Amino acid sequence: MSSEQNTPPPTMYAVESTDRLKLLMERTGTGKSVTSRELAALAGVAHGTIGALMSGTQRAVPEPKAKAIAAALGVDLLVLWIPQERSGRTFIPVQAAV
Repeated sequence: MSSEQNTPPPTMYAVESTDRLKLLMERTGTGKSVTSRELAALAGVAHGTIGALMSGTQRAVPEPKAKAIAAALGVDLLVLWIPQERSGRTFIPVQAAV
């Protein structure tokens, strides 16, 4: 068996809301705005991924992409993203569920 088969799939992260993504793009951590093409280039992801997240046609990305997008926007990961369980259900911390 190769080591690839033993590696668990990356955690998926769902965008908290398309409105929040757009708002963060209007004013990044540096105070400047960024276009979808600029964000894609800064994060090292496909422009289509950013467009799909903005339109809501794509909701989740693997953890490395989520981290790269958050870093490019200058925000903490959990400001924009919600971790998902392997089944695709959204992870809700215990304190939030009470």
